[in-house]
Amino acid sequence: MSIATRTENRVAYIEIARPEKKNALTGAMYGALADAIEAAEADTDVRAMVLHGSRAIFTAGNDIQDFQAAGGERTGEPPSRRFMRALTGATKPVIAAVNGPAIGIGTTLLLHCDLVYLGEDAQLKMPFVSLGLCPEFGSSLVLPALAGHARAAEKLMLGDAIAPQEAVDMGIATRVLPADEVLDFARQQGERFAALPPEAVRTTKRLMRGPRHEAIWAQILVEFNDFGERLKSGEAQEAFAAFMERRKPDFSRF
Repeated sequence: MSIATRTENRVAYIEIARPEKKNALTGAMYGALADAIEAAEADTDVRAMVLHGSRAIFTAGNDIQDFQAAGGERTGEPPSRRFMRALTGATKPVIAAVNGPAIGIGTTLLLHCDLVYLGEDAQLKMPFVSLGLCPEFGSSLVLPALAGHARAAEKLMLGDAIAPQEAVDMGIATRVLPADEVLDFARQQGERFAALPPEAVRTTKRLMRGPRHEAIWAQILVEFNDFGERLKSGEAQEAFAAFMERRKPDFSRF
């Protein structure tokens, strides 16, 4: 099972569990993530969600081989977009617990969680441009709004890594914790939500996120189309081939 779910003490836990592939996300896994969020939303006993990976890694981002095989998810309702819709539309609190690498969408999804706890070993990075791609999941709008254009440009255009405390300073994360304490702390916070009046919590989340929701979703759709075009580009094909062949890409002919 690549996405594992369980509910304890009114908190739904959604785990990215594909350790043999560094928790890289496939189309099927995006669909399962959407299913899990929708199920937690529909379950009246659930008061909060905790999204996490393993102790060693959150996620390596998109599975490139799956991406290529799926032709960039260009037919039907793409599972990745369905996941984005589910996460951005969640009315209940979503808490992310991150250990180790959180690459690509592993970082951008954090922009849509309510609380984000990072281990001291967390490594955030959005290497879209180096893969011939472009930002996704609203990151081209949300990150500059949080951190300013110049700082966001280093992370989105140059693909510079984001250290845990820097992520807090940029407004991406809530707190940095010792690596072994991250998931347990997220559990405690989830159970705090479980003890609060649920409608008051949901109303507060709606009021906080409501004014930005339409603009963010509109940007997600623009990025999604551009991302799909970039997937078909010669630059992306060279980047993917270099990745699979374990060599440095050559963009000199573009």
